[in-house]
Amino acid sequence: MVQICRVQSWFVGVTPLLIFATVLHQGFATVAPPTPAPHKEPGRPERGYYNVTNHNGTICLMAYMGLQLNISYNSTSQKKVVQDVMNLQPNLTKHSGLCDSDIASLNLTVDAVKTNLTFVFTMNSTSNKYHLSEVTVSAAWPEMKEPVSVHNSSLDYLRGTVGYSYFCRDEQTLNVAQNLSINTFQLQVQPFAVKGDQFGAAEECQLDEDDMLIPIVVGAALAGLVVIVLLAYLIGRKRSHAGYQSI
Repeated sequence: MVQICRVQSWFVGVTPLLIFATVLHQGFATVAPPTPAPHKEPGRPERGYYNVTNHNGTICLMAYMGLQLNISYNSTSQKKVVQDVMNLQPNLTKHSGLCDSDIASLNLTVDAVKTNLTFVFTMNSTSNKYHLSEVTVSAAWPEMKEPVSVHNSSLDYLRGTVGYSYFCRDEQTLNVAQNLSINTFQLQVQPFAVKGDQFGAAEECQLDEDDMLIPIVVGAALAGLVVIVLLAYLIGRKRSHAGYQSI
């Protein structure tokens, strides 16, 4: 009977401590700030076909690509700098541009989100090469505290040969400024010497060439391994026959 009383008195003494610890834990749990929801990526953008025509109605620039804008800006609701990603939807994107002897531009406008994007391609008549030399982006999204305007005229992307189209199957990132980059998906573009409404022969980008090189290297390594194993087998077999003859 004495032992039962001691056990009951021990529980009576411990119970208030357990209650206090539980209340204290709940108090600390309510003080901890909620974890912000992760930013949801928009997914892979749809490819859009954009072309520019001369004054006589002939196509002078062609582009078929998926585009994604990655912009950092001051958020009105979050009151801090955030990074947001937006896909350009072809059915909502207007396109225009200009062509000259050594300069061609493509302008894309999305009125729904007040976004304007301009690509400028420059041709070097000496080397017969072209490249993306300039990008201008302006955006006034609802969450932006103030509009974002970016211009870079010293770029060197999408290098190709005049008369050929530049093609890159893989996703690639064009860094324009510290607060802006453009992701391209399955991009094919030809800014000069377009014949009719068809792209010229495609020149693969370095990313695609690297992807093709990997299986070639792996295949060559496997072939070399097979040859080594076969030689080892033949050498071993020859030695075994030689041993039999000596006996």
